[in-house]
Amino acid sequence: MTMQNRPAGVLFDVDGTLVDTTYLHTVAWWEALRQSDHGVPMARIHRAIGMGADNLLDHLLGADRDRGDDDRLRAAHTSLYAEYWPRLRPLPGATDLLRACAGRGLRVVLASSASGRELDTLRAVLDADDVVTGATSSSDAKRSKPAPDIVEAALADAGLEADRVVFVGDSVWDVAAAGKLDIPCAAVTCGGTSHAELTEAGAVAVYQDPAALLAALDESPIGSLT
Repeated sequence: MTMQNRPAGVLFDVDGTLVDTTYLHTVAWWEALRQSDHGVPMARIHRAIGMGADNLLDHLLGADRDRGDDDRLRAAHTSLYAEYWPRLRPLPGATDLLRACAGRGLRVVLASSASGRELDTLRAVLDADDVVTGATSSSDAKRSKPAPDIVEAALADAGLEADRVVFVGDSVWDVAAAGKLDIPCAAVTCGGTSHAELTEAGAVAVYQDPAALLAALDESPIGSLT
């Protein structure tokens, strides 16, 4: 099959990229950790958002810690974060961006490591299931970002190959996961990570939010897929 005949697509991280959740996750983790007497500053927690819970706790508390409290910490975070679900909103241009990519004949894939229930909530917020080809959740990967497992699962789910996709994310962990598969990452700063940090991590282009990426779609890395 020639390059032109092979399907192309866009893999999207969801939290902080398409839905405005990054700081809510930060607060929920801060409170979950505080309840277990771990005084971790919010700035440190924010920089770890985008990792899965396993890697996040290693990053914040040390890989050599007693892991006996990890399940309780994860459950506390999930419970605290779920209180915000009714108030979640898409980031500017998110739904329109998904529809624009699909309108170009690209497969639209949500490469999320959220739990199944949480992903259902995020998809309802985006209201674009009619153009979504596939989606992943935490159950689809053994290792979380920055490992590439969730990205590999998203490719397989949508029948795509790494050289025919662009990944869109908001954290350095997204950039790292995509980079391990040689997938170019177009990043957005609406998750709170700076242009400089994302560029240094290896993002091939950086935009303020999905609306800015949509406005520049023809000249963006996504534009080269069609």
